This record gives sequence, structure tokens and C-alpha cells, in this order.
Amino acid sequence: MTKGKSPVSRRSFVAGSTALAAGTLGFPLIGGAQAKSVKVGLIHPVTGFVAFAGQQARIGATLALEDINKTGIKSMGGAKLEPLWGDSQSKVEVGVSEVEKMNEAGVAAYIGCYQSPVGIAATQAAAKYNTPFLIDVGASDLIVTRGLKNVFRLKPGFGACVDQGIASLGALNKAAGGIAKSAVIVHEAGEFGTGTAKLLQGKLPSIGIEVKELIPNENPTRNFDNIALRIRSLAPELVMMSNYQNEYVLLARTLYQQKVNLAGMFSVLGGGFNYKFAKEQPDVSQYMMDVNHWFNPRSETAKALKKRVEADGKTLFTFEVYLAYTNVAFLADALEKAGSADKEKLLAALGGSSFKADLMPYGPTKFVNGQNEGGRAAVMQAFKGDIEVIAPDDVSSIKAVFPKPKFT
Repeated sequence: MTKGKSPVSRRSFVAGSTALAAGTLGFPLIGGAQAKSVKVGLIHPVTGFVAFAGQQARIGATLALEDINKTGIKSMGGAKLEPLWGDSQSKVEVGVSEVEKMNEAGVAAYIGCYQSPVGIAATQAAAKYNTPFLIDVGASDLIVTRGLKNVFRLKPGFGACVDQGIASLGALNKAAGGIAKSAVIVHEAGEFGTGTAKLLQGKLPSIGIEVKELIPNENPTRNFDNIALRIRSLAPELVMMSNYQNEYVLLARTLYQQKVNLAGMFSVLGGGFNYKFAKEQPDVSQYMMDVNHWFNPRSETAKALKKRVEADGKTLFTFEVYLAYTNVAFLADALEKAGSADKEKLLAALGGSSFKADLMPYGPTKFVNGQNEGGRAAVMQAFKGDIEVIAPDDVSSIKAVFPKPKFT
């Protein structure tokens, strides 16, 4: 763990950004003394096989900290948020170790962890100290179904995302005359992918789609040739994927290169479905669909942040960025309402929060057992090197293309 200094050096942040070095932040004077800072532990995988995602989360968190610390927490005399950065290294045991180190340093709350297994273990470790833990990214519903009182997740988990995806896919297929009758599900073999795949397997028959096979893959997987051959032999109309960044993109590229004809590729929480994939591989990604965390394309706040993030021409506005940003803002809002970093008061403020997630296509915030019932995903489609929202209707930007054209 490195106190106060983000190791994300490969990206240049937008113009006007300032370095956030803990201990060097300027605090307003209150009665001749500085307001006490609030230490926040941010744990993400900035090294390891999902390092890109963790680094993106760091960008979003850093920008949020900059914005919040311009005025500080007013109800606490202008107290600043002091970041303690932790690298989980994509490993469960390291994530837990970061929690312990940060507890010794006196953090008031944690934000993290991207990977569900790391989040499950890290929140359990934080629960020993009754320290609030905000999940910015982490899809497993086990995170919020263990009765832990210190865990809060604004975004929907894989259960809600699967339900939303099934409804959207059913509507698309019905409009296309029921062309899709079967699917193969390819998923990473961990908690995230396996849990999502099993939910899909149980619910797809309700919209008239048979699941021919579940095909797990390890992390990392370097070659999908055999899996592509297996899919070709099963001849489904749909391939559905729940994978992290590298495996998601590699599977899509392999199916494209082998010209496996499908009515569609439809993922739920596809870790590689983002601007990076769409822009770098527009032919491969064309017409792929995903149900995932996405910003509200009609939100002026979201559009302004997107412009700010992309100002350097290099940084991409991926979901890790705006989910991390939103959770830092959520914590700041709760601290403002609690007027204190006292854990009991902060837990009460988080649990009773009516925080407005301006960046996201969410309804009103309402927490039940740590899960925001107002959170919802978006359904997107890659189109001409970009990503468009196709559902829900109130935030959509284009009409879906389904089925996709066949290879000739």
C-alpha cells in the first residue's frame, strides 16, 4: 500500500488535474487549526491480469477526490478526503492484507475492489472493524447477501443484470421473429463468471432459448481455438459471455477470425465490452451487445465528465472510471450528512442515503441489506467503433441491430 500517491503513472490526467499527495493537501483553517482529514482506503488491482480495469478505477477515484477536495466536507469544517491507495494485485489474499494495513492507518471507509472474490474477502475483513466498505465494481450477489452491515453497493449485481438482460434479449428476439432458439454460454471459471452463467442457464428457457452448453475458461486463457470449434459444432444462434477484459476480447476475436455465424453475441457483465475494444477492433466488436454498468448518455453531468476524461486523447471513459467516481461522491455525500467520520454515524448515513447518482441511469437510491434497489444496468451495442445504448428506452441512443449480418 502506498499512502496518498496513485501509482497510475502511464496515464496523463486531464488538464488542470492536481496530484493528490496525502499529507500535502491544504485544509481550511477553523479557529486557527486545520480541519482533520478523512482517510479513505481505495483498493484496486493496478497490477495483475486485470490491471487495466484497476488503473481505470484509479482515474475515476482520483478525479472525484480532486473535485470533492476543492471545498472539502463542509459539515466537517472543510475536511478533505485523504486517499490511501492499495493494490490488490488481482489476488484475494493481497486485497485482505491491504484492508488490514489500512485499518492500522485509521481509514474511515474503503472503496473497491473490482473483482468479486477480492471484494467478498475484503469486505469480510473490514467487517471485523465495523468499517464501511463501498463496492464500486464487483458483480457477485454474495457480496451483499451475507448479512454484513458494513457493505454498500450502488450498482446492480449479476442477479439484477441477468434479469434485465433476459427481458431485453427476449424482446429483441421476439421482434426478430424468434430467430434465436439456442445459446452457448462461455464464462470465466471464478465466482463472477460461474454465478452469472448459472443464472443465465436457469432463465433463458423462459424466453424460449435452450442452453446447449456452459463452457468455462480459466484466467488467463491464451487461446480460444478449441472453444470456437466446439461452438461451431454446437451451432447455437447465440453466444453469451461473462469474462474479464482479455478473455472477452480474445474469444470475440477468435469467433470473428473463424467466421462462426451467429445471430448475435450477447453478454451480461462482459468485462471487455468497452470503448477500448470498440475503437481498437471495430470489425470484431460490431453488433455485439452487452448488459452492463454504463453512464446515462442523456446526463449532462456524465457528458461533461466523459469530455474531461477523454481530453488527453488517450484515457477511455470505461465503466470503472465513472463507477469509482460515483462511489467517492457517494461517500462524500454520506460524510456530509453524518457530519462525522464516526463509523456508526457514517454507516447510518450510508444505509439511509438518498444519494442521486447523476452519472448513472439509476432511479432513486434505496438500500436494502446493503444493495441499492434503484440501481440498473444499460443494454449496449457496439456500432461503428462506438458504443450505443439500446435499452432502457428512456436512456437509449439507437435502435438495436438484431440479428447481425452473417459472414459471407
